[in-house]
Amino acid sequence: MPTSQDVDVAIVGSGPSGLAFARALSGCGLKILLLEAQSEDHLRAPAFDGREIALTHRSIRVLRELGAWDRLASDEISPLRRARVMDGSSAFELGFEPRGQDRLGALVSNHLIRRTLYDSVIECPDVTILSGQAVVACEIKAGPHRVNLRLAGGVDVRARLLVAADSRFSQTRDRLGVGVDIHRLGRSMLVCRMSHDQSHDHVATEWFDYGQTVATLPLNGPGEKARTSSIVLTLESPRIEKLLEEEPSAFEAEIERRLKGHLTGLRLVSTRHAYPMAITWSRQFCGDGFALIGDAAVGMHPVTAHGFNLGLRSADSLARRLRKAASSGRDIGTISILRSYEAEHRRTALPLYEGTHLLVRLFTNEATPARLARGTALRIAQAAAPLRRAVSAMLTDAG
Repeated sequence: MPTSQDVDVAIVGSGPSGLAFARALSGCGLKILLLEAQSEDHLRAPAFDGREIALTHRSIRVLRELGAWDRLASDEISPLRRARVMDGSSAFELGFEPRGQDRLGALVSNHLIRRTLYDSVIECPDVTILSGQAVVACEIKAGPHRVNLRLAGGVDVRARLLVAADSRFSQTRDRLGVGVDIHRLGRSMLVCRMSHDQSHDHVATEWFDYGQTVATLPLNGPGEKARTSSIVLTLESPRIEKLLEEEPSAFEAEIERRLKGHLTGLRLVSTRHAYPMAITWSRQFCGDGFALIGDAAVGMHPVTAHGFNLGLRSADSLARRLRKAASSGRDIGTISILRSYEAEHRRTALPLYEGTHLLVRLFTNEATPARLARGTALRIAQAAAPLRRAVSAMLTDAG
């Protein structure tokens, strides 16, 4: 390995957004370096992590353009035909139907998206992946190769542009001195796959019960294909930790108790995983010589399972601008190009971020006035056809 490298674009983080960005940028004459602290084996064959991603039609189209979508097997894609929201013990539910489509989108496991994106990136001769190489220092100076990175192995990297894609707790963002608003919610999300007696009919459910939030995401499964779901349970973090330690039979009984008859005959069919919940908003998405994409820019609440869609849009938006700049010989790190990306992504992300945050605050507030407001809000939304259509359009995102 050389002790120093000069590249056009250095991307820190090879999660789905970083991989998608590298693939989207490939082919425009730029030398691209993707840096990842984890091992090559982790990138090549990522393990199941419990997270199921609700992909919109726009995201599916982008993944197809990137050469990733067609690498998925048909049984790895679970159609999402409808969604519903439930409140407490009320029998009332708010439903969302697709507009002009036969489905809202599709559910695909996060590790499968990472695998297919990696497989598409390694075919790109202008993209180099350095795995097992954490960034330990970052500096931006004047000049064409304004970015200077020092890697843990002692390698120095100089780049014209740095792109941070290393999670909502991005160390690269911190090294760049970018401020971030972090809301730690004191709760954790437990995710796993379970089979059950009832057919889910490919309908996703978000149930804001009192003291807990439960989502059931419809998945394909062995045998009875409509009887396997991803169970997403949100509770205070210590209670989630206890559930992770339960024996499978005790865990199954506890989840069935918590679902209160909505699903029965629950059987654990995967490993269990837990994630502390925090949402983040970076105060800048760019600066001279750098940009943030994916969760490094906006870390969404997982309640809608749509965080990756927003991250993919950021990768696509930035890549389009850089390709255009490269084709015309412009400096890809100039602030005017990056601010154009920032303005577009803020317009897209802010309504989703604030709207989701407001929804979660309302539906997790256990005070009596809030409980009454929850039911009222759902009924108003059910009666307001334009609002339902707008939410369905957001969920489908066929643009």
